[in-house]
Order: sequence, then C-alpha cells, then structure tokens
Amino acid sequence: MLYYLFDYLDKQFDFFGAGVFRFLSFRASMALIIAMSIGAIYGKQLINLLRRLQVGESIRDLGLQGQAEKKGTPTMGGFIIIGSILLPVLLFARLDNVYIILLLVSTVWLGLIGFLDDYVKVFKKESSLPWLAGDRGIKGKIKIVGQIGLGLIIGLTLYYNNNVVIRKYEGRINYDNIAASKYHDIKSLTTTVPFFKNNELDYGQILPFLPDDYQWIVYVLVAIFIITAVSNGANITDGIDGLAAGISAIIGLTLGLFAYLSGNAIFANYLKIMYIPHLGELVIFCAAFVGACVGFLWYNSYPASVFMGDTGSLTLGGIIAVIALIVRKELMIPIICGVFLAESISVILQVYYFKYQKRRRGIEYAREHRLFKMAPLHHHYQRLGYHESKIVIRFFIIAIILAVFSIATLKLR
Repeated sequence: MLYYLFDYLDKQFDFFGAGVFRFLSFRASMALIIAMSIGAIYGKQLINLLRRLQVGESIRDLGLQGQAEKKGTPTMGGFIIIGSILLPVLLFARLDNVYIILLLVSTVWLGLIGFLDDYVKVFKKESSLPWLAGDRGIKGKIKIVGQIGLGLIIGLTLYYNNNVVIRKYEGRINYDNIAASKYHDIKSLTTTVPFFKNNELDYGQILPFLPDDYQWIVYVLVAIFIITAVSNGANITDGIDGLAAGISAIIGLTLGLFAYLSGNAIFANYLKIMYIPHLGELVIFCAAFVGACVGFLWYNSYPASVFMGDTGSLTLGGIIAVIALIVRKELMIPIICGVFLAESISVILQVYYFKYQKRRRGIEYAREHRLFKMAPLHHHYQRLGYHESKIVIRFFIIAIILAVFSIATLKLR
C-alpha cells in the first residue's frame, strides 16, 4: 500500500524522497526490519494474551530431559510469524503481482489449517468432535485435504496465469539497454535441475504420450506433493526450541537470493539461468519471511516463551514450498530443505523398521530394538544426552552448509 501511495506522490507531485520506493532493495530492507520489529516488540503482548486465554501446550511424556518444564507454555505463536509476514508485504510489495498474491493466499490458507489443528488440540477433545478431532489435533486426512487444496490453487494458477512466464532472449543481451534486446515471453513448464549443464526440465516431456491439454495434471501433482511434503516436514522439525524458525530463516534467505537472481535479467544471463519476469517482487516477501522467523526467535529460542504450534510450522513449510515452485527450484528442495528431509525420513524409517521387526520377531523385540532411540531425528540426539541448544546450533550449521551448497549449484554443473 505504501508503494502505491509514494509512487503516486512521486509521479503527481515530485514528492521529495518518494522515488526511493521504486527501489527493490529499499522495500526489501524495510520489510525485513519491520517484520523483525513486529515479532520482537508485539510478540510479548500476544504471549500474554495466549496465557490469559490458557492456550498452553500439552506435552506428551517422552522421557526427555527438561520436558516437564515446558508444559503449559503458550502455543499458537505462529500468529506472530503470520502477522510479521503479512503486514510488511501489504505495505511494501506490489499487490498486483501474481506471485505475491499466491503467497498471501498460501500464508492465510495454511495459517487457518494450522490454527484449526492447534485449536482442536488445546480446547476440543476427540469425543466432542469425532468427525474432526483425532488423537493430536485435527485428523490427518482433513489436514492433507487442506494441503491438496492449496496445491491445486498454486499449481493451476502457475500453469494457466498469463503473467507466469519465462523470458527468452534472441542473441546477446544489450546490457546498456536491456529493454532494447529482442526477447519473447513464453508459457513454460520448465524447472531447474541441479548439477546438469543444460539444467532445465520440462514437465510436459515427462509423459510425452499425454496430450497438451492434459499436461497440467503432471505439474499440479508435483505442486501438491511438494507443498504437502515440505509443510509436513517443517511441522515434524518443530520439536525443540528455535529449531524450525531458525532453519526456515536460512531457507528463506536462500530462496530470496534465488528469486533476486532469477528476477534480474543481467544476473540471470551471466549465470545462464532462466529469467522470470516480475519475480523480483518476491524478494520483498522473502525478506519479510526471514524477518518474521528471526523476530519469532526472540521468544522461541531456548528456553522458549512461546511455541509456534501447527499455526506456524505448517505455514512456514508451505510458504517455502510455494516459493520454491515459483522460482522453479523445487527439485533442489532435498538440498535446500535437507534438515526437513532428514527429520521426515527418520520418522518414516522408524515406523517401517518397527513394523518390520514386529512382524519378524514380535512386539517386545521391536520396542527394544528401534532404528533410532526416538524419532524425529532431533529427539534421537536428545536421547543420546545432547542439550537442546547444542542440537539446534548444529542443525543450523548443517542448514547453512546446505544453503551454501545449493547456491553453488548455480555454477556446479
């Protein structure tokens, strides 16, 4: 909104200083600062409100050190993150940009699903809402349906919207006047494949026998899978103080860099990556996203004063997935979101290994001989005696290494 106000003042009245809002770097910086400030300043007020409403986390007894002290800690702190993202984006981003609209919808959509899950978990019991409530929050099937619904919206919009294009230049770019260079914008299902010289994959060629009118099915299925997997991965990772928020901030910073490079014609040409028009505006959202995560860490770092709950974790993971799809880096998610992936795989392996041992050697043997001492992976290290803070910092280091490596793939082909 401020962008449109100052753009009007600059054009109509040549208002002093209004032109600075045209610069992406200024608006992104302001979004980052305001997002961090909202979380750090107003987070305390929301925490006090949650305490008054008795929105406390019910902790399952897992036999972990320091677990009992966390009982009653306010949850649904994801509202701090959501508010810290939405307000700066609404103030500084261009709201007619299709990518910004999609991310705003994703934030609200997943925030509502997460809120419903937390609300049922805290206030409702399975007996009072048998059609909705499960053992821990809403039933998994309902949550999956919500994620699939968002995947359909994102996939179909990115496929059919005429503003979602990539730009192909004819010959060399005229760096003195990019606008003078010959180009044509095309609709494409192309995405980035890391490590390959010609690092582009067209989803339309995966099933060549499929008619052109039905190629959207492949892309939409990919979008649904990515959004569901990453949002649930972030949800699984949110198990100890500060872990999910910190990892998400690192990932958001990485994707923001990809958005900036792919949205800049000169950098895209130099790095030989696809140039995506109108993508630069996404940097503002990524800046607000990182700022929101950092601001939330002010209260979520050990010992946590508030938990984000599913309201925050599902939203963070879903936003990351949607950004990756928009910047066409979804096939790099196993690298960029390596910590989320490891956490998710540890749960899957633990379950299947338990079932295998149970079938082969009986329930007692399966209980005593698990693959991990506890899943997800961060609980395994807690069982080994590592302090929460040490686990979180080491996971941060791994996430930073993965982020640097994913950026290096721009040239490692």
